[in-house]
Formats: sequence, structure tokens, C-alpha cells
Amino acid sequence: MLETLDLEAKVPRARLSRVLPGLQDRLRQLQYEVKRAEVPTIVLFEGWDGAGKSTVIQRLTRCLDPRAFREYPGAPPSELEKRYHFLWRYQARLPEDGQMAFFDHSWYSRVLVERVEKFVPRKQWSLAYGQINEFERWLCDDGQMLVKFFLHISQQEQKRRLRAMEKDPVERWKVQREDWRRNKRYEKWAEAAEDMLAKTDTPHAPWTPVAATDFRHLRLTVFQTLVTRLEQALVQRQSAPAEVSRTRLAQETTKVERGRREKAEAALVRSVAKDAGLPLEDEA
Repeated sequence: MLETLDLEAKVPRARLSRVLPGLQDRLRQLQYEVKRAEVPTIVLFEGWDGAGKSTVIQRLTRCLDPRAFREYPGAPPSELEKRYHFLWRYQARLPEDGQMAFFDHSWYSRVLVERVEKFVPRKQWSLAYGQINEFERWLCDDGQMLVKFFLHISQQEQKRRLRAMEKDPVERWKVQREDWRRNKRYEKWAEAAEDMLAKTDTPHAPWTPVAATDFRHLRLTVFQTLVTRLEQALVQRQSAPAEVSRTRLAQETTKVERGRREKAEAALVRSVAKDAGLPLEDEA
């Protein structure tokens, strides 16, 4: 899947300046519409170290109402979290209805970092693909929207960015020894990423791989994709309002439908009673 990406794709500055403000305004509007429609939204980012995951999340959330989203940076599991299934700590961070959650790294750590670094045996990360697919199927069946991005850069580009960050006094703290070790093992990580994308790209939770060499191209692609997916989620919720029974929209729709059925049943009873010559209750 990654080999099909054009890593040289670029977006001119003039085009980004022309298109991005409208996307930002639309995303902010959609956040409120999603909140009213009570659609929980999960946006997760995976990809190479230095590909721009945290930066693009900052760009996204900069134009959003902070009362209606949460951001979760990647971190190793705590001692408490290690006692439970690897998905448990992410389930505890799922957004409430109408809220948004942004994950910088996610449950895919089991089949990426934990696989490549051999933190867990092969049997565990091999089983994780099916477990993740079941988890995401459950999320979508529950009425939640899941958007998955994988940010892709070449080994040479990653090395260039790591060197640039090391020279920057503000950003050099981000570069650790393990980042260079992972860059040297780029092929191992690429193999794990390809397996992950192939085995967990499903109709209900598709991956969006993004060429991240040019940050303007990255930003525009992410904004456009998220806006499109939010619009689709709203159309789906409005076309099938009773699909998620716990929402106010479903309850209102069910109430109207129930009233319509009761009126139809009452009319049928009256018609049958009249044809049979039986007295109606209100005439007795």
C-alpha cells in the first residue's frame, strides 16, 4: 500500500493559503454539528517518527473548540495497564457521544513497536490483527466514527529530519537514541507497517496513507479527508436516526414512529369494528 504513494507530492503555498482557511472553518462547523448529532469521533495517527503526527494534530485542533475534544499522545503502558488486555487502556479513552478524540499513536502499537522491538511474543502480535478488527467493528457498530491516518516518509527523509531536530535547540530533546536505531532498521518497520495496513484496512475502518514529505500536502490531505468523513458520518446518522438507540435523535424519531403506528393501529381497529357492527369504545 505504501509503495503506491508519491512521496514527492507537493502542494504550492498559494494553493494551501487559498484552500485551507475554508477547510478550517468547515471543520469547526462540523465539530458542532457532530456534537449535536451525538456522533463520537476517533482520529488516530500512525507513521514514522518525525513524519509530523503531533504537528498535524496541533494544526487540526487549533481551529476546534477545546471543550469538545481530547488529545492523547503515545506513551508506554503503565504497570496498571499492563495487567489488562492491550486494548483496555484505549477503551477507557474513547470519546463520549458528540466528542472527538485524537490519538498520536494508538492500539496499533501492538503490531508496530511491540512487534518490531519484540516486546511481546509473535503469538500475541499475530492475534492482535483480528482483535483490532473486531474492536473497530464494534466501534463502528456502536455508532462511532473512526478515521485512521498513516504518515509515510522515506528512510532518507526521516534521517534528514532527525538531524535537523538535533541541531534545533528547541526540538533536540525529541530525538532519542532509539530514533536513530529505528531509522537503521527502517526495512523491518516498513514490513510491519505494510502487514498492519494490509490486515486492518477494512470497509468500516479504512486506512488513509498520506505522503508526508511535503508538510503542506500532508496538512491539506488530512484536513480534506477528515472533513469528508465527518460529512459522511452526519449523512449516515441523519438517514438512519434510530440506528444508535441511546441518542436523543433516535429517541425523538422512535417516539414519532411509535405515535404513527399507534394511530394506524387505532384506525385499523375502528375500521374492523365498524365492518363487524361492533360498538366503538368511545361510543359505548
